[in-house]
Amino acid sequence: MVWPGSPTPLGARFRVGPDGVAGTNFALWAAGAQAVELCLFDDEGGRVTESRLPLTELTHEIWHGFVPGVRPGRRYGYRVHGRWDPWTGARWNPAKLLLDPYARAVDGDFSLPPEVYGHVRDWPQQHVADTVRDDRDSAPYVPKGVVVHDDSPGDEWMDDRRPKTPWADSVVYELHVRGFTRLHPGVPRELRGTYAGLAHPAAIDHLVRLGVTAVELLPVHQYAHEDHLLKRNLRNYWGYNSIGYFAPHAAYSASGTRGQQVGEFKRMVRALHAAGIEVILDVVYNHTAEAGELGPTLSLRGIDNRGYYRLQHDPRAYRDYTGCGNTLHVVQPQVLRLITDSLRYWVSEMGVDGFRFDLAAALARSMHDVDMLSPFLAVIAQDPVLRRVKLIAEPWDVGSGGYQVGAFPPLWTEWNDRYRDAVRDFWRGALPDVRDLGYRLSGSSDLYAWGGRRPYASVNFVTAHDGFTLRDLVSYEHKHNEANGESNRDGTNDNRSWNCGAEGETADPAVNALRRRQLRNLLTTLLVSTGVPMLVAGDEMGRTQGGNNNAYCQDNEVSWVDWSLLEHPGPRGLFALAVRLLALRRDHPVLRRRAFFSGRAHTADGLRDLAWFTAHGTEATEQDWYAPSATVAFYLSGRDIPGRDARGRQITDDSFLVILHAGGGAVDFRLPGEPWASSYEVLVDTAEEDQGEAPGTVYGGGTTVPVGARSVVLLKVTA
Repeated sequence: MVWPGSPTPLGARFRVGPDGVAGTNFALWAAGAQAVELCLFDDEGGRVTESRLPLTELTHEIWHGFVPGVRPGRRYGYRVHGRWDPWTGARWNPAKLLLDPYARAVDGDFSLPPEVYGHVRDWPQQHVADTVRDDRDSAPYVPKGVVVHDDSPGDEWMDDRRPKTPWADSVVYELHVRGFTRLHPGVPRELRGTYAGLAHPAAIDHLVRLGVTAVELLPVHQYAHEDHLLKRNLRNYWGYNSIGYFAPHAAYSASGTRGQQVGEFKRMVRALHAAGIEVILDVVYNHTAEAGELGPTLSLRGIDNRGYYRLQHDPRAYRDYTGCGNTLHVVQPQVLRLITDSLRYWVSEMGVDGFRFDLAAALARSMHDVDMLSPFLAVIAQDPVLRRVKLIAEPWDVGSGGYQVGAFPPLWTEWNDRYRDAVRDFWRGALPDVRDLGYRLSGSSDLYAWGGRRPYASVNFVTAHDGFTLRDLVSYEHKHNEANGESNRDGTNDNRSWNCGAEGETADPAVNALRRRQLRNLLTTLLVSTGVPMLVAGDEMGRTQGGNNNAYCQDNEVSWVDWSLLEHPGPRGLFALAVRLLALRRDHPVLRRRAFFSGRAHTADGLRDLAWFTAHGTEATEQDWYAPSATVAFYLSGRDIPGRDARGRQITDDSFLVILHAGGGAVDFRLPGEPWASSYEVLVDTAEEDQGEAPGTVYGGGTTVPVGARSVVLLKVTA
């Protein structure tokens, strides 16, 4: 029996109903549907039985009902009835069991046989294949939603303490829940590759030792594997193929998939918070796993295809600003509600601290063009929960006008690919001049100094999950993606990499020494630049993917972090350097400024907060910026830091000189004398193989310091 229930909240909510009766309220937005059936599943004697209960109550396009006796752990789905007319965008098919968009947990996996397609996938006339309805039942082949009790008494959430790290003090570490722990020797075998594994002290200890302040988790929303990967015995490893925006991906759970994954995820967040580490989710609200018109019918397509997706003028086809076959119709109020409800859920109930939005420009499109006054951005800006968390945009999509680096409004930070490209080009000797590099090293004021934005609007990165690892960046000039099964056609050809003289692994000691030095150069450059640095898991110890720059389908040793690297001197030295540099950032506010440099003198002696120098020890002129150069040096003054501490005191710090030299031969660099400094101490010299301790050599102002070929020297002003 189904009682009327309530149209709010959407999804399945266990509660005590009228007369003290316990049960679950189900509510589904399905505009245009003719009928909705709630399908409940039971396991009896090894057999799965399905009970279909019509939801007859309809309020503002929401079908709803309260079912007494349905408790947490019960599996469910929906069958939605309506017209089958793909020519007008109507794709209702009650033979297909549909996942609740608001399901808090998912049990099972998508195998994508022909039965899960709303159309006859193998119809002989391919040009109309998606218009012929398939009436085979998909229920045996698709996962089910799981009723979850949000107020589980065993989950002591109230003792959580969010770190609330200011943006300027943040260091982001991008990792994959499974890949980070899959080979970790300190994590118990049964926990490797899971939320519980990431919560294990052995995993957290590495993050704490390194000194990062936030982990950015590759997608953990429930996702599906693409059909073309399954046919090649591969799987979607990265997870950018979401199908459940409220459900933690079940395959990362060590404790079970009947709702236990929710508590396990919360415990992981709490453990990271206790270590002072924030949790940022990489989220994919721009498209779903249902792909284009030839994709499977798993959830939204079968609930209300025309409401959830952007359709072409010919509504049989989908607008695709994502390269994945479909784009969510974010300007539709209920779709916008789905996204914002999901975001608030992960903040308020799952404890996360922020989000990185995949292809965020697709979310910022109004009807067609990217619009920084779009409904999505407007809602985020005024939401009392979401405007207070960390918001990172991947500021582009694949549609016309989709590249929007520097255009997102205040509150947002952005992945700055212009930083990535400039730094890569400098260290491979491909920059025509150093103008762009100067902007990138000093916070990208040309992109972000508007509307009250700050230097920390720039998330600086040299590598990300998408592309070469740091080690591969100095070992390969060409992608080697043959293992992906696409004849090496996938992945970008624009790697801006340099193999140091040999493609791939080599026994040449000179090439390997140069590569190790280039790793130190790239890492040091990133961590002394103004802005928010982002590291990728394993780069701090030289992880390789064998030249694969698109390892999205490699759920194996290609993608997993290889912890055995730390048994070798080179990776240990690189890790030690990363630890020292991050400690320097943490100890010195001049390396994590909250305001842009002015470049103007604010003291009587003419000292400026930022100054640029040539190898001759003279300040860079206009002509120097437009000339090719292998040497760039910048002075950061700790005497002129804008802002005050919590007690209103002026912030002061040490001053530093950073010398970047990408030339193939050594250079004698003349250190600036007064008023800049009378003496300097070398803190980092990447020409040195052993990076365990600071060199400590002191040079007088006006004297020369030897800078080795392709190296960075970081000096602190001592007098």
